[in-house]
Amino acid sequence: MTKTTLLMPTSPASVAAAAPPVQFLDRDHSILAFNERVLDWAKRPDVPLLERLRFLCIVSSNLDEFFEVRTAPHLTAFQANDSKGLYSIESFRALSSAAHDMVARQYSLYNDDLLPAFERQGIRVVSHGERNPAQRRWVKEYFEREVRPLLVPVGLDPSHPFPQVANKSLNFIVRLGGHDAFGRENDIAIVKVPRVLPRLIHMPSHGKDKSRLFVSISSVIRAHLTELFPGREVGQFSQFRVTRHSDLAVDEDDVKNLRTALRQGLEQRHYGQAVRLEVSAGCSEHLASFLLKQFNLPSLALYRVHGPVNLVRLTQLVDLVNDPKLLFPGYSACYPTQLQSGESFFERLKEGDVSIHQPFESFDGVLAFLREAVNDPQVLAIKQTIYRTGADSELMVLLREAVRRGKEVTVVVELKARFDEEANINWAEMLESIGAQVVYGVVGLKTHAKMLLVTRREGKHLVRYAHLSTGNYNPRTARLYTDLSYLTADPLMTADIDNVFVHLASQSRLPKLHHLLLAPFQLHRKLIEKIDALGEAASQGKDTRIVAKMNALTDEDLMLALVKAGQCGVKIDLIVRGACMLPAQVPGVTDNIRVRSIIGRFLEHSRVFYFRCAEEETLLLSSADWMNRNMLRRVELAWPVTDPVLRQRIIDECLVAYLHDSRDAWDLQPDGSYLRVSTGDPHTRHGAQAALMARYSAPQQQDK
Repeated sequence: MTKTTLLMPTSPASVAAAAPPVQFLDRDHSILAFNERVLDWAKRPDVPLLERLRFLCIVSSNLDEFFEVRTAPHLTAFQANDSKGLYSIESFRALSSAAHDMVARQYSLYNDDLLPAFERQGIRVVSHGERNPAQRRWVKEYFEREVRPLLVPVGLDPSHPFPQVANKSLNFIVRLGGHDAFGRENDIAIVKVPRVLPRLIHMPSHGKDKSRLFVSISSVIRAHLTELFPGREVGQFSQFRVTRHSDLAVDEDDVKNLRTALRQGLEQRHYGQAVRLEVSAGCSEHLASFLLKQFNLPSLALYRVHGPVNLVRLTQLVDLVNDPKLLFPGYSACYPTQLQSGESFFERLKEGDVSIHQPFESFDGVLAFLREAVNDPQVLAIKQTIYRTGADSELMVLLREAVRRGKEVTVVVELKARFDEEANINWAEMLESIGAQVVYGVVGLKTHAKMLLVTRREGKHLVRYAHLSTGNYNPRTARLYTDLSYLTADPLMTADIDNVFVHLASQSRLPKLHHLLLAPFQLHRKLIEKIDALGEAASQGKDTRIVAKMNALTDEDLMLALVKAGQCGVKIDLIVRGACMLPAQVPGVTDNIRVRSIIGRFLEHSRVFYFRCAEEETLLLSSADWMNRNMLRRVELAWPVTDPVLRQRIIDECLVAYLHDSRDAWDLQPDGSYLRVSTGDPHTRHGAQAALMARYSAPQQQDK
C-alpha cells in the first residue's frame, strides 16, 4: 500500500459553494503515488524480467521529469525560509522524504531482485571487482579505443572554474593528491562523460561461459581514472548527475517571434536551476559538500544511490538482450474492425462514424486515412494540429507530400509541447519552407486539441471529413498508449472543426458550435453544468450516474462540483490514471465517489466522460484532462458520440471493462493511499487491457 496522507486545504470556489468542506489531496504527492503504482510492475514476479526492468526505468524517467517540472518552487521556498503557503520549508521536506524513500526502494529492487534474477538467466552486468584478467584487458582496450579520446578532464583552479554541467549528464568528480604540472595543489577535477557514449556495452564471454556479459560506461571510466591524471594520486571520487528545472518559461506577450524565443530558450534549458544532485552511495562528505555548494543545493537535495546514477539508461539492456522469453508476448494490433483495408475512407464515412481503439486496433487506420487524402486528386485542403509527432514521423512526411501535390495544407503546430519543442520547431520550419501555412495557435494558450480535417470536391459540392483523437499523432506512442481515434463526415461536426481551425489561424471570434465543446471557452463551464444538472436530478429522486476516465483530476471547480453532485445522490466512478486530488469514500463528504487507477502494460491515455439521467445518456470523448490548465489555459476539444451502437461499444470497452478490472486496478482510499484490487483467483482475474488485446489481436481476426 502507498500512503499519502498530506492534504491541501481547498480555496473558495464559486460552483459548489453549498458543498460541505473538502480537503483535497496534495498534487505532487499524488504524482509520486502514481509512480509507486508503476513501480509495483517492476516488483511483480509474474511480469517478464526485461519488462520489470523497463518499468523500473519508466519510474526513473518519470521521477526525472517530476524533478525537472515540479520541485523548483518547493526548493526555492525552502531556501527562502518560507514557512507558509503551498510551497514552504515543510512542503520541500515532505516531498524530499517521499522521493528519497522511493529512490531507495528503486535501487533496492534493482540490486536485490533484478540483478540476481538476471544472473540466473545468464545475464550479468560485470563490475570492475568481478572481472577476470581477460575481461579487464578487454575493458582497457575498449577504454583506450572508444572512451579516452572523448574525455577531457578539467582540473579546477582560478582559471579553470567549475564547468557548466548539463542537465542529467553523467560526470565524475575526483580528488587528487600531489601537484599538477605547474607545481600547484589544485585537488579537484571534473570528468564529463559524453552523451554519445553508450551507457552499457556488450562484453564478449570466453571459453565455455555462455553468459551474456555487459559493462557500464561508468565502471569502465572508474577503472581507468588514474590514467586520466598521470603523475597525480587519485583519491576520493564519485560519479554524479545534476537535475535542473527544465520547464521553459517564455513571456509570449513580450516576444516578437515565439519560435525564435523558444529555440533560444532550448539552448539554456540544460543549464537551469539545479534541483537534485545524485552521487554514488560511497561519495565522501567532502566531495558531496563541494558539489552541493557548487550547485547551491541543500543537503536534502542530495541523493546517494547504490548503482548507476541514471537508471533510465538501463533501458539499453532491454534492447541489447532482446530475449523473447524475458519480454511480454508480442502483440500485433488488428486493422480497425470498422474498416476494411483498401476500402475508401470517404465512401465508408458516408455510412457513419468510425472509432478506433488504440493500441488494440492499429494506428495504421489513421495513417491510411491521411494517405488516401494526400493521394486523392479531389482533395483540395488538409488541416491538422500537431502537438507531439516525434522526430521521425510518417504523418509529417505525408503532409509534405500533400504540399508537393499542390493541396492547401494548414498546420497548427504547438511549439510549447514540453520536451517536444525542438522537434516541433523543426517540423514547422520544414513545412513552412515548402509552402504550407503554419500557425502557432493562440498567444498564451497551448493548442492541445487533436484534429485533422480534409476538404474534398464531390461534384458541385465541397465535403469535409475529419479525424479527432484523445491522443497524439505519434505512430510510436500509438502502439503504447490507449487512445480513441474518431473519424466522421458529420456535416455539423466537421463544420465545427473547420471553424476552430479558422479561429486558431485568424484569432477571429469563434462562432457558435453545434457539437464540439472547446476550451478555454465553454468546455469547463459545460462540464460543470452537466454535473450540476445530474445533482439536481438526483435530489429529485432520479437515477443518475457519472463515469469519467482521464489521466489527471486536479481542477478544484470540477472536483467541488463532483462532491456536490455526489452529496445529492449521484453515483460517481472516476478512472484516473495519475494524479487525483479528490479523496474518495470520505464519510459524509464523498461517500458516493469512487476513484480507481489502472496501471497496465499500456499507458492509459483516453479521456471518456459519461453522464446519465434516467434513460438519457451523454458520452463525450476529449483531448482534455480535468486540470485547470487544460480547461482554462489550453485549446482543448470534447465531442459527443451520438451513434448508439458506437457509444455502447466505447462504454463497454473504456468504462465498464475498467470498472471490473481485478488485475491492474488500484482503488483510492480516503487518506490518499491506494489499495491494489485483488479479488478472485490470481490466474483468472480480469484485466481490461488483456481482454481487449485478446479481442483485437491480429491472429484472432485472421482465425475468424
